[in-house]
Amino acid sequence: MSILSVSHLTTSFRQKGEWHAVVNDVSLEVNMGETVAIVGESGSGKSVTAMSIMRLLPEKTARVTGEIRLEGRDLLALSEREMEDVRGNQIAMIFQEPMTSLNPVMTVGRQVSEAIRRHGKVSADTARRQAIALFDRVRIASAANRFDEYPHQLSGGTLQRVMIAMALACRPRLLIADEPTTALDVTVQAEILQLIKNLQDEEKMGVLFITHDMGVVAEIADRTTVMFRSRSVETGMTQDVFAAPRQPYTRALLSAVPRLGSMTGRENPATFPLLDPETACATPEREMPAAGDATVLDVRNLVTRFDIKTGLLGRVTSRVHAVENVSFDLREGETLSLVGESGCGKSTTGRSVLRLVKPTSGTIRVHGEEITDLSKKALRGRRKQMQMIFQDPFSSLNPRMRVGEAIAEPMIVHKLASKRDSIAKATELIEKVGLKADMARRFPHEFSGGQRQRISIARALALNPGLIVADEAVSALDVSIKAQVVNLMLELQESLKIAFLFISHDMAVVERVSHRVAVMYLGEIVEIGTRAQIFGDPQHPYTRRLLDAVPVADPARRHDPKVRAEFELGSAIRPADFVPPNASYRQHAPGHLVKQN
Repeated sequence: MSILSVSHLTTSFRQKGEWHAVVNDVSLEVNMGETVAIVGESGSGKSVTAMSIMRLLPEKTARVTGEIRLEGRDLLALSEREMEDVRGNQIAMIFQEPMTSLNPVMTVGRQVSEAIRRHGKVSADTARRQAIALFDRVRIASAANRFDEYPHQLSGGTLQRVMIAMALACRPRLLIADEPTTALDVTVQAEILQLIKNLQDEEKMGVLFITHDMGVVAEIADRTTVMFRSRSVETGMTQDVFAAPRQPYTRALLSAVPRLGSMTGRENPATFPLLDPETACATPEREMPAAGDATVLDVRNLVTRFDIKTGLLGRVTSRVHAVENVSFDLREGETLSLVGESGCGKSTTGRSVLRLVKPTSGTIRVHGEEITDLSKKALRGRRKQMQMIFQDPFSSLNPRMRVGEAIAEPMIVHKLASKRDSIAKATELIEKVGLKADMARRFPHEFSGGQRQRISIARALALNPGLIVADEAVSALDVSIKAQVVNLMLELQESLKIAFLFISHDMAVVERVSHRVAVMYLGEIVEIGTRAQIFGDPQHPYTRRLLDAVPVADPARRHDPKVRAEFELGSAIRPADFVPPNASYRQHAPGHLVKQN
């Protein structure tokens, strides 16, 4: 039985008095108990399709034509008042970024209760009980306590569960999930996907799942619609789309998917094999060279803790042990990946290495020089040797500064070149990262996410650093853009002998780019070794948990549950007087160390 039927949907936006179509003649259907995935890159029109179905686009600047029927009812013919009764009641939506979708000044429980009272006409006490029951249903720990907490007090995974609870509050017939797992760790992602599937089976609701992650599509979708440049270019059963894609763009998407196990038998990283989305002409993968012998970074017994103060006097009652006794080294032309879930300490490790966060103790040597106790003035001079690529390039670029000026600025600050020469060098770097020279005069908002990440890489290269910390540099990018940026980083590493500290939770990408891998849990490295050792012979239970949670881009290999229950997750918050025990490691193989439990 069909729940949603969309026929010849066309959505246009008005710009400068003219209408421009961003969704062109799209048709799809979602049946009861079925999951239909819409896939494609950013800008393909998949999210606008969802917003059109929900009638959430501004009427003055957006025009929606075609037919949208929910169980036979034409949604485009309804008044706004009638649509308010449909939204959240018969159709619910999970948005990509819960932090911006939830009201920051209202408790999460009150926001869910509000949805229940709007459509259920129940008392505040009844709504509270139902909201807490929903929190239990989506497996939010200590549901009654979390009811009175604000969004900023919850983790990303818990916030996404709150959004799911809100979406399910009125038992909708159709659930639209717009990139609900894009920025989540693989283990949390696996849990969220399993949760949506279980709830779907219970309620027999239809699910329209919007994503660019082909591994997630293979895991959950019954049917798949592929969108490219505002149009639906291919539709079919998911196993058929994956096994025998008909369109060049679909083949290009699948070719760019990082597949766990694709590097088996290789010692060094390799570029992604890519297909042109229009011609399907292939660019073959290329293996990168081995790391050099010279040590660029040497970290020993690094500790970084953050005080938690409470009470009127602001006394330290506990501490976050973000990084605890971490040691590793990094050689010229080598990529060492730090992997683990949010809160494991990998980003704090990267920031501590660059002295963006002051370590509590330990030693950090860059090219043999101890930098832990350098003054701010001395450290500023050393920063020429070490740079960082941030996860969100838009927030790390000055929105009022042209990108050419942003790339040139470090050279001017460090007095390496005149303003004129630095602008010329910035233009060269823009071309080196695959953009056009005239783009130097544009502002950050005029670029796509993948282009902005290339600009961030160009800026990091401006001072010819020997060390670059890449903190989740590709985690939020579309699959094909991600592959292109990873290939760029590997090629630059080969030509410039850059050492990368690559911080990520994407295990499939880590397998492709790494020489060595360090797995972090609660601030400690629990396993470190070569890529082949970590992926081919994982020893620590937490490492196995991470690998098990990676979605496999093969519908024939669906299985659940994906996450092992053998490893109990803990907390990095300790009492103020807590003294951590000395960690001991066993050598499983040469260079392969595993923390003893």
